[in-house]
Amino acid sequence: MSVILVLIGLSVGVAIIFLASFFWAVKSGQYEDTYSPSVRMLFEERKDKEPKKGK
Repeated sequence: MSVILVLIGLSVGVAIIFLASFFWAVKSGQYEDTYSPSVRMLFEERKDKEPKKGK
């Protein structure tokens, strides 16, 4: 029975850590730009006109 209580305590602790890291990510602006990642694959990258010189 004591093992179940330890596992419940650990799972609640891990859940609190994940919740805190999610709030930190939202506060720091990780989820602000939701449009450009979905259309980034539609745009071609520009290539240099002149090839880079090697060593």
